[in-house]
Amino acid sequence: MRVSTAEPMKVESRVQTGDRALMSKLDPRVAPAYTVAEAARYLRIPLATVRSWVVGRTYPRRSGKARFSPVISLPEGDGSLLSFHSLIELAALRALRTEHEFKLSAVREALDYAQRKLKVRGLLASRDLLQGPGALFLERYGQLINLNRAGQLGIKAVLEGLLKRIDWEGGLPVRFFPLLPNRAEARTIVIDPRVAFGKPTIERLGVKTSVIVDRVNAGESPEDLAKDYGATRDEIMDALAYERAA
Repeated sequence: MRVSTAEPMKVESRVQTGDRALMSKLDPRVAPAYTVAEAARYLRIPLATVRSWVVGRTYPRRSGKARFSPVISLPEGDGSLLSFHSLIELAALRALRTEHEFKLSAVREALDYAQRKLKVRGLLASRDLLQGPGALFLERYGQLINLNRAGQLGIKAVLEGLLKRIDWEGGLPVRFFPLLPNRAEARTIVIDPRVAFGKPTIERLGVKTSVIVDRVNAGESPEDLAKDYGATRDEIMDALAYERAA
């Protein structure tokens, strides 16, 4: 069974040339590195949703067209690429929206409050959101967004699950472990901005998941790949499962 990982060549060439030169000068956690399409594929979020959250969109109204403003800001630099920090924000927003059915208006209000009143930027990728887990968020924004007791318990569970999939250094996220089909607790596949230019890799080996897929598509068996890389069969199968879920 072949696994599709087709991406426009121009996207890959952009990231491999000028943008990688920029990445080398910046902290890779905040450097522009990912296209909107890559972010959507890596996080398993619909492309249209990611585009709306980071670029915005227009929509019709009786009085004419209205504008849906971005929820997540792009990093400075390229103007069209997302950073690893942005990926964490997207993952947090997706958790709030899909797992807890948080209204975007409530998220916007909390983000605006954090920036204006508390001087906290990038709340969705901040430990302020996840401490406790969620205790600080609930303390500061719980009344603002009208969370009842059931809502507070729900958001704590959501944020606790997200926290387990993020490693931190110096208050900033440094590694993210995406969810794998039927293996919610697995930390086999990682997105680390310091490894393979932030592409998804097998965590223990640093081998890109796309490379595993390419070799399987070329006719090699998971068992042969495990021997070549010194990997376990679970690591190879997790890499394939991650790519197949795209």
